[in-house]
Amino acid sequence: MTELRHLLSAHELDRDTAIAILDIAEDMGDVATRAVPKLPTLRGRTVANLFFEDSTRTRLSFESAAKKLSADVITFSAKGSSVSKGESLKDTAQTIAAMGIDAVVLRHSASGAAHTLATSGWIDAAVVNAGDGTHEHPTQGLLDAFTMRKARHGTASRGKDLEGLRVTIVGDVLHSRVARSNVWLLTTLGAQVHLVAPTTLLPTGIASWPVTTGSSLDEAIAAKPDVLMMLRIQQERMHAAFFPHEREYARQWGLDDARFAQLSPHTIVMHPGPMNRGLEISAAAADSPQSRILDQVTNGVSIRMAVLYLVLSGTSSNAPTTTGGPSA
Repeated sequence: MTELRHLLSAHELDRDTAIAILDIAEDMGDVATRAVPKLPTLRGRTVANLFFEDSTRTRLSFESAAKKLSADVITFSAKGSSVSKGESLKDTAQTIAAMGIDAVVLRHSASGAAHTLATSGWIDAAVVNAGDGTHEHPTQGLLDAFTMRKARHGTASRGKDLEGLRVTIVGDVLHSRVARSNVWLLTTLGAQVHLVAPTTLLPTGIASWPVTTGSSLDEAIAAKPDVLMMLRIQQERMHAAFFPHEREYARQWGLDDARFAQLSPHTIVMHPGPMNRGLEISAAAADSPQSRILDQVTNGVSIRMAVLYLVLSGTSSNAPTTTGGPSA
């Protein structure tokens, strides 16, 4: 695999690097089964979580991942900070860096913010993109691929890709950085991706993406995909009428009980969260045995442990083990 100094985009990951991250995440997942579920791998390192947008799952997942690797964690939230007084990303990052940090996990409303921070020379630290505007969310793409791979291959997942897996992603693709990271990463790993959405919620230029598209969820379900991923309607990013009404959206593009009953019993259901129950997905679908939504949360910690380890070591050649050796 290539050296991983930063993780800014799933689009930039080649197949070997993506599989290496997934494989290391398998090892990291085994840590949870230990009597003491921690590794000393990043002892003495400091990870700063800079979140300029609200977050629960991603922020807590990165905090948990860093602590399980024995790193020190500084968590910054824009609310109640000097950002409200007009402080820039540069000044905030440099202030945090002056406290002595080794990696920055950045969530920001501006697309490209993580790339700017990594390449500007403002700080000397690894940068992990935890979501930038409507651009990408690479660790979400990785945890989703990890969840699909485990569902497909079980305990024999290591070294495997997703060749031939049929994945349907439904909903607000236009505003979804999750959808973008999934498209690029899943196709890199060999999956076939189909996007379903109102035409108003498909991005301009989507014809150049390595996907097929459609507007009918019922037709997509009839095709019996291996994975059905429902996306959140991102009302906070919508400044125009992209569909007539929430009831109309739920009627045409929501995974309600009737549609869920039509799914193949082998289709797994996913959602990056937070869910709008009754809008994108029914409670029956979200809480069913076919749902992997809570697995996505669990797997997010393993993936983020793997990413933090790699960006702070730069290589997988000395990947930590969970069964003896200097890292155990």
